[in-house]
Amino acid sequence: MADLEALRSRALDELAAACDDAGLAAWRSAYLGRQGAVIQVLRRLGELPAEERRVLGAGANALRDALEAAFKERKTEVERAAAAALEAGGIDVTLPGRRGLVGRLHPITQTERDMLAALGAMGFQVAEGPEVEWEYYNFDALRIPEHHPARDTMDTFWFDYRRDGRRSMLLRTHTSPNQIRFMEAHQPPVRVAVPGRAYRYEATDATHEWMLHQVEILAVDEGISMRNLKATLTQFAQALFGRDRPVRFRCDFFPFVEPGAEIAIQCGLCGGAGCRSCGNEGWLEIGGAGMVHREIIENVGYDADRYTGFAAGFGVARVAMLRHGIDDIRHFFSNDLRFLRQF
Repeated sequence: MADLEALRSRALDELAAACDDAGLAAWRSAYLGRQGAVIQVLRRLGELPAEERRVLGAGANALRDALEAAFKERKTEVERAAAAALEAGGIDVTLPGRRGLVGRLHPITQTERDMLAALGAMGFQVAEGPEVEWEYYNFDALRIPEHHPARDTMDTFWFDYRRDGRRSMLLRTHTSPNQIRFMEAHQPPVRVAVPGRAYRYEATDATHEWMLHQVEILAVDEGISMRNLKATLTQFAQALFGRDRPVRFRCDFFPFVEPGAEIAIQCGLCGGAGCRSCGNEGWLEIGGAGMVHREIIENVGYDADRYTGFAAGFGVARVAMLRHGIDDIRHFFSNDLRFLRQF
């Protein structure tokens, strides 16, 4: 009888601690199940003398009935508590709805769209081309033959080789090949903006990535001059960085243009006085440009005596870094939501 009382006390304590359906089910199995503690007591009654068997049997049956009643009561309490918790956390349809998570454009995509919008306002249409490109369009058609020094600055991902041993297919190193493709398929006047990704086999650091986003422009028509190039790029730069931002041009070399130029904007941090951000120069380069070389005009079948043109190219990440004061290009593709949510 003392053991039955100890069993009752232990069972009721554990039942009080059961606070969910899983806990109740485990308790019922432990005490009232087919292998439960109460059943084990009843099975051992046959080992006792008749008089003791009658007394202890009655006690064990009374314990089972008491535990059954206690279980039902506890189950009701748990169900009521669960219902109350559900009601407390329920949705009040009279309250304003909760706003869901809204995706946003990547800062590189945002900047690229802003660049194309500025060019579209000046009459440039968008054209895209393949990222896997032929060597001819990526180099040869742009006056960069096999042993040209300019190829050294464009470490290339090659795909395969021609039968004569020359490499033929590659991941494009710039978006300029699509300018050639566009001119081959269209007659002047041409006003085209070419966005896209390019790839270079080089080490990644704060200012270089092996994958880069570019936007290049090409204009070919009668009477186009360096004056048109400067006016277009000045308007483009001021659309992105502000109409009061000074723009500077100075000579530079690119195989596919003559003359070539570098376009830079005045540093927004120091106002041109020179600081760490601009290397104490007061200016920040945003791209290269120039008048399309006569050979390229002729090679696509245009009359070089009648038509002239200009081209320019910009790194999208470079523009984004300058617009937002970002000092490391690797932030753009680190997948750090703390960084991306700022845009």
